[in-house]
Amino acid sequence: METPQNLSAFIGDTELQYLLYDGPGPPLVLVHATGFNPWQWHPIARELVGDYKIVAPFFCDHRNTNPEKGGLRWPILANDLVALCRHLEVEKPFMVGHSMGASVCILTHGIVPDMAQKMILIEPIVLPDYLYKQETSLDAHPLAGKVLRRRNQWKDYQEVESYLRSKPLFDDWDEEMLQIYMEHGISENSRSELELTCSPQGEAALFMGSLARDPWPLLPNIHCPVLVLEGEKSDRVRLNQAQIAARFPNGKHQLIRDAGHLIPMEKPMMQN
Repeated sequence: METPQNLSAFIGDTELQYLLYDGPGPPLVLVHATGFNPWQWHPIARELVGDYKIVAPFFCDHRNTNPEKGGLRWPILANDLVALCRHLEVEKPFMVGHSMGASVCILTHGIVPDMAQKMILIEPIVLPDYLYKQETSLDAHPLAGKVLRRRNQWKDYQEVESYLRSKPLFDDWDEEMLQIYMEHGISENSRSELELTCSPQGEAALFMGSLARDPWPLLPNIHCPVLVLEGEKSDRVRLNQAQIAARFPNGKHQLIRDAGHLIPMEKPMMQN
């Protein structure tokens, strides 16, 4: 099956969208990065669906949040992911998370200690521990304030494509991944204009929620095998992925050559 089911589930007090690739094998949960959407997993998921039953949630606007009032706290996302898995009767899944999604996978283990069978964490956002002890305003956050100034209106898809191709962020993307982002990361609004599916306000709220819980104390208590992937061209000063991997009792670190932070978009087959 190449086309997933685009579904939603009521979990507690909210409705959460997700993609389902209903394969015959054990469950695999894929969690996307900040500001993106589960369709960015599609080229990877379609190759794996013969071996797994794949669930990929969409975390952006399923809750009303205000980036100026703390945003959407990542422990809430972890609770929502656990609730989705319980709703779907998914137990001990394999978990793959990218950036924010990787951190959410870690945080689920603060709710269910043996949540995952195995994990692949692609550049998880695990910041220096002192940052979790500080209060950060929207203006002071290095990414949230910038996101709110992002362009969010285009007249047609040709204008969208020209805009995206002009940005260094997309320079090294796999071509299919870029097309998927234009199809699913951009939506038509009620005025027949094109805008980001995950709005700048929604993405800023996610960034603001990143400091809500320090994940470092959880790492030594996650005993399943964990592979931490790091892009060779990523900023290693900000996030020490090898150090993060070393905190897991059964952790391993692997460098992905010729890739930056957006490994799934640049190297969707995870080739090293």
